Formats: sequence, structure tokens, C-alpha cells
Amino acid sequence: MNRSVLFVCLGNICRSPTAHGVFEQLLRDAGQSNSIKVDSCGTGDWHLDHAPDRRAQLTAKQHGFNLSHLRSRLICQDDFRDFDYILAMDNNNLRDILALCPDQYKNKCQLFLNFAKELGFQEVPDPYYGGDDGFEDILTMIKVASQNLLQEILVNI
Repeated sequence: MNRSVLFVCLGNICRSPTAHGVFEQLLRDAGQSNSIKVDSCGTGDWHLDHAPDRRAQLTAKQHGFNLSHLRSRLICQDDFRDFDYILAMDNNNLRDILALCPDQYKNKCQLFLNFAKELGFQEVPDPYYGGDDGFEDILTMIKVASQNLLQEILVNI
């Protein structure tokens, strides 16, 4: 049984594409690229069809993750039907997702860091207006949550 994961942030240029790229690499490393679909999107339309933020790409690349092929897009109604996990980076994104989501799919929507409770954070902070350290910080959070998410999915396949 195939599974699918959608990562969601505000503009789809920092956090969710980082999670997308990290998770894709983890899937390749685990030999699961063909059994788990992954994508990312945003709740806001400021950066449609843009590549990820250069700082996000640089930080990811320094850690062995490639984001260069990704382009931002907006969440759409089909996503609620098509994805098993719809993972928001923060509470504002989760609230926006749930406002759009048909009732029968709301159980698919949750905070991404629910998969990294050991970190002690609920939200992946938006690094867009901060310095380069913020991109390092979110990458660390995203790697932990992605590894835990992949383990949960693999146990349930």
C-alpha cells in the first residue's frame, strides 16, 4: 500500500521545501522512493512557481540534500484527498489548512513536529526574515521529524 506525505508552510520556499527535500533523500536512502509520494506546498501565494529560498537551498546542500528541483505551489482541494499525511509547519498554517479542508479529511492534518516530540517544540519557526542560523536550526528539526515520520510510515506499510 503506497503512502503520501504533503509538507505545508506559508510561502513554500523555506520550511516545506526543506522538509520535502530531506524526506525525498531519506526515502532514497531507505529504498522507498517508489512506495511513498512526497510533495510540498504553501498556504499563501506570494512565491508561486519560485525555487526555494537560496539560504534554504544552501543550507540543505551543505547537509547533502537537494532542493533545486522544487518549485512552490499553493495547496489545493485535491491535496486533501490525495495525501495521507498533511503536515503543517506551524499552528497558523494548520489553522489555514483546516479552514480549507473538507471534514472527512481533517484527520490527515497535523503539525509536522508531532513526529519530533523529543525536541520540545510544536512548530518549525519561519527562518525567512532571520539570519542563516535559522535555516540550520530548522534543518535539524526537520531531519529528526522526517526520520521519525518515515519510521512510522514504514511500520504501517
